[in-house]
Amino acid sequence: MFFALPQQSIVNEENREVTDMQPNILMICTDQHRFDTIATHPGSAAITPNLERLGEQGVVFDHCYSTSPMCAPSRASMLTGEYPSSHGLWANGVTLPENRSLVSRELADAGYRCGLVGKLHLAAAFQGKTEERLNDGFEFYKWAHDPFHGAPDNAYHAWLKERHPGLWAAAEADLVTPDNTNFKHANTGFDEMPTEAHYSTWVTEEVEGFIAEDDERPFFMLANYFAPHHPFAAPEEYLAQYPVGSVPPPVGGREELETKPPRQMDASNSSYVGHGPSYVDFTPEELDEIRRTYFAMVTLVDDCVGRLMQAVGDRQGGRDTLVILVSDHGEMLGDHALLLKGPMMYDVAVRVPLILSMPSLLPKGERVSGFASVQDLASTIRRVAGLEPHERDQGIDLVAVARGEKSPRPYAWCEYRNSCYPYDPAANTTMYRRHDYKIIVWHGNPDEARAATGELYDMVNDPDELVNLWDSPEHRNIRLELYEALADVQMEHEDRHQVREAIW
Repeated sequence: MFFALPQQSIVNEENREVTDMQPNILMICTDQHRFDTIATHPGSAAITPNLERLGEQGVVFDHCYSTSPMCAPSRASMLTGEYPSSHGLWANGVTLPENRSLVSRELADAGYRCGLVGKLHLAAAFQGKTEERLNDGFEFYKWAHDPFHGAPDNAYHAWLKERHPGLWAAAEADLVTPDNTNFKHANTGFDEMPTEAHYSTWVTEEVEGFIAEDDERPFFMLANYFAPHHPFAAPEEYLAQYPVGSVPPPVGGREELETKPPRQMDASNSSYVGHGPSYVDFTPEELDEIRRTYFAMVTLVDDCVGRLMQAVGDRQGGRDTLVILVSDHGEMLGDHALLLKGPMMYDVAVRVPLILSMPSLLPKGERVSGFASVQDLASTIRRVAGLEPHERDQGIDLVAVARGEKSPRPYAWCEYRNSCYPYDPAANTTMYRRHDYKIIVWHGNPDEARAATGELYDMVNDPDELVNLWDSPEHRNIRLELYEALADVQMEHEDRHQVREAIW
């Protein structure tokens, strides 16, 4: 199913400012979705005609980066406009500090009808725990951390019980609850649902209903799909679209890791410090099936996006709609002999798709090659909705970038602070990337006499990041130059928002 967005105008062309008719905002967020598994990326094997159409009707940001290769820190950045080192949600399982302002709350205060469907992850939600709600502004709140999460407030499970009671009963034994102390991120009956009962279908139906509601207020909807996050499972008809040989094999291998920081070989042997599926556990044929399944999950989401765009087009009224497609981080998917994500900073783990479409405000069919970051979304939403910039905002206005009124970011930045299953000693990494080179520092600890190590890649001649130049004498000056730039940017990101009341 294809769609066409309506051609409405809410822009004063004389001064190119948004008028007082606030637009609707639909933010579609996939989970663990790497940049090259979408048809807007040149040469991608992904079958995503609706996302490709969205890109043709809007702007594709080719180099958008997550602020962290972990869900919660990155999602907090999207909704606050801050880097993790500023907003304070530095790891999964950490609650966003109370004094941080969510753009959804600001929109609600400005008269928006705000809704969320799916995952939120701004607080702990481990093994069946109901996530604590913050002052988020969502009046329509259909929360389900993931398909298999056994919290009593899982709205997907309530829908499943009502619509597909037989499938619910068959899968109920696979619920992940606080009693599942040896949970291993393996497939459950909830991951393997047919299309009509799938978590992605549930998200789509809830969002369609929200969009169709007869309400004169502008809306902000955050539609959070869990796909293509592991565990890797897709309905048969979607997997059938990717036969053996239809997706490229993994890049690199275990021999390459001999020149990388030792923790990468550890992760190849034991993902998530032993809690997740590991590269060494699978044959090449099984890895190919994982990769094809991942692409199939993306195609299922693409069909769902087509339905949402149809719902936007069918909605009556004079408001235009800003549509955003983004993800929180990527997935290694067997590249570099690794699965899952964090603390790795390869592009496939931290570079994500980003599309913005709003015919009355944004150019059509444009591509931005400069850098963008997920925390820029809060800044952009504030601008489009006519809100004042927030004092803590560290983002830039991507609408102004897309229209050529502002330069894109000159660098990409990502940070990881032992943010998933904890390593001992802690694994802390920081990435700084220009178009020509990327540096990743694996921080040491002087108190423990543990030296830093790292990675340095020539992104022009080695875009797959296979050859680590960290110890190359010929690249010593480049490494020092990027290390100094990283230190300067890190200083800029520090949280210094407490009000200074006087000189002393």
